[in-house]
Amino acid sequence: MKSLKEEPGIHFELVLMNEDIQYKEVLDWNIKIHYLIRKTKKDIAVFKKLYTICKGYKPDILHCWDSMTAVYAVPACKLLHIKLVNGMVVDSPEKKSSNNKVLLRARLTFPFSDMIIGNSKAGLAAYNAPVKKSVCIYNGFNFDRLKNITDKVIIKEQLKINANYVIGMVATFSEYKDYKTYYSAATQLLKKRSDICFLAVGNHTDSAASKNLVPQEYAGNFKLLGKRSDVESLVNMMDICVLATFTEGISNSILEYMALGKPVVATSGGGTNEIVDDNKTGFLINPSNPAELSAKLEMLLNDEALCIEMGLAGKKRIQANFAMDKMTNDYIVNYKKLTGKAIN
Repeated sequence: MKSLKEEPGIHFELVLMNEDIQYKEVLDWNIKIHYLIRKTKKDIAVFKKLYTICKGYKPDILHCWDSMTAVYAVPACKLLHIKLVNGMVVDSPEKKSSNNKVLLRARLTFPFSDMIIGNSKAGLAAYNAPVKKSVCIYNGFNFDRLKNITDKVIIKEQLKINANYVIGMVATFSEYKDYKTYYSAATQLLKKRSDICFLAVGNHTDSAASKNLVPQEYAGNFKLLGKRSDVESLVNMMDICVLATFTEGISNSILEYMALGKPVVATSGGGTNEIVDDNKTGFLINPSNPAELSAKLEMLLNDEALCIEMGLAGKKRIQANFAMDKMTNDYIVNYKKLTGKAIN
């Protein structure tokens, strides 16, 4: 949206179903924001409220970004003849359970969607999105985010890190992220050497459940930081970056890692295989395999030249295939295709 806002032929209003705005700069964009807050989980009044908003604004396109907003969007779009862009495909679920609410919403809304945009080919396939309606647009990384990074030495001092090497994982502590494997691999390495500090950055990484996975005898080698606003500076301080997961679309964490020139060790599968070039920008490992993760980390720790080589290759890959300008242009091209309208 930030990039699209700079396009003179595009105008939009924003409808939010949550008052918790993570990106506060949205409030400075001088755009109209509608708050569509449910009173209960099954608040059917939301359908009418969204219809009223759309009837007043008369958009060419309603672009929804998750499965529940897609459900709410269908009636308004069909009744008002608005093109529906369904952008709910942002992961790549492995288990296609009939009880998975998100997959059920996909089956419900895909037939009424004019275009289905996913951020990975693996995700579109996992959701069984109709091929003729499907478009893959990779997440774009905004390199402007790297302009005000705090120096590595300062960050280390702030966190009281004295170790020679820093390895980190940036991800919410949740059922979808495999912190157990990450912590287990870290412990295996710490049994061999004590010159490493392991970071965990993201919501709930500082929770009791997270801390309980770290052996007490090695607790001094871990920094479980919770949610942070200085992620770029933290990643810049890391020597090697990890993403251990159970399911993944196009990971923003991996984009950050590679944009900052860091070698990546990540769980193979889903959209991750579309970002990480195995053995060139990092290593892809089997799911829930701490021994393999530990071995790859040890290999990188012992080969500084390989770390530098993979980091540089990763940065070039992001610049070529996952830049913000490319993502913005891909959206504009598809909006034009969908509406038949020129954007000047």
